[in-house]
Amino acid sequence: MQLFSCVCESVVFFENTECIDCRRTLGFDPFELRMLGLDSVSPAELSSPHSGKRYAKCANWVDYDACNWLVPQGNNSRYCEACRLNEIVPDLQNSEHLELWKRMEAAKRRLLYTLLSLGLRVTAKTDDPNGLAFRFLADSRLGRQPEGKSVTTGHARGVITINLAEADDIERAQAQERLGEAYRTLLGHFRHESGHYYWDQLVRNSPRLEQVREVFGDERADYKLALQQNYATGPAEGYEERYVSAYAASHPWEDWAETWAHYLHLIDSLETAHSFGIKTHVHARKLVEPEPGVLSSDAQGFAGVLQSWIWLSLAMNSLNRSMGMRDSYPFVLSAAVIRKLELVHQVVTTASQNQGQTWR
Repeated sequence: MQLFSCVCESVVFFENTECIDCRRTLGFDPFELRMLGLDSVSPAELSSPHSGKRYAKCANWVDYDACNWLVPQGNNSRYCEACRLNEIVPDLQNSEHLELWKRMEAAKRRLLYTLLSLGLRVTAKTDDPNGLAFRFLADSRLGRQPEGKSVTTGHARGVITINLAEADDIERAQAQERLGEAYRTLLGHFRHESGHYYWDQLVRNSPRLEQVREVFGDERADYKLALQQNYATGPAEGYEERYVSAYAASHPWEDWAETWAHYLHLIDSLETAHSFGIKTHVHARKLVEPEPGVLSSDAQGFAGVLQSWIWLSLAMNSLNRSMGMRDSYPFVLSAAVIRKLELVHQVVTTASQNQGQTWR
């Protein structure tokens, strides 16, 4: 995530709604991918001092203080482009649900920012049957649901469902311990499920399908049976040499989604480091030299991305150790995982070059 600036040139962040220096309202323009310092024209209308463009606050900003995205003048919806993707939200009269949903929305907006920054198209399902929609549902763990009612986080035909319990720190920590997942975050869930969506959009019927199968495996393998086996016995010994996580070893679809999520982690972290002026390119000597054949001839710059990431992750872990904390990046990227990340990079790069717009 990059740093932004207000009209008064003060540094502002992606989640801000007011500049602490000049007290202007801050809002995010999803079409320009910019945080804007705005002047009030009327109680319902804001104006950019630089461009003169007029905006309204998203309805979820006005009603629930759950958003900070702007709706350009002339838009037919009261909701911003991010909130228009919502198909189902939890019972917002429940104060616990409301607070957890706000965390959901913050993670979703971060996901969308990265997707848009990469040049990937984000289309609402209400506009296109192949578009994207979100369902945020609460199960019996959070009350107001029949006993035994469960919600499964997942993706199906463009609809991403997230269990509201994943926004609860205690519930997520318990699941992390129970499932043995060293790296389980709310944003990670969004990134993982978006990987399933973009597999359908960018891989399923693309010329790269056979290449993806060669690297990730054949997704036509019985998915239900593969997950049953994974939950019963876990991944095979030595899975770390081929997969970015234990869950990735369960089925090629999950391998793709886990690798996709990891790629988004990597890209967003590098952008954040760059925005803060952190040097991520090593000039003195290379910290990693991929084995011959690990990176293909059409890597399209991924070798530089990988080099920068390894340097940054070492710095992140060293800083955490200086604070007496565990490593923030507890992974070692094997040659097989590097090849998978490179292929995701190529799919994203190709999609970005082929798509002339992002929203709709």
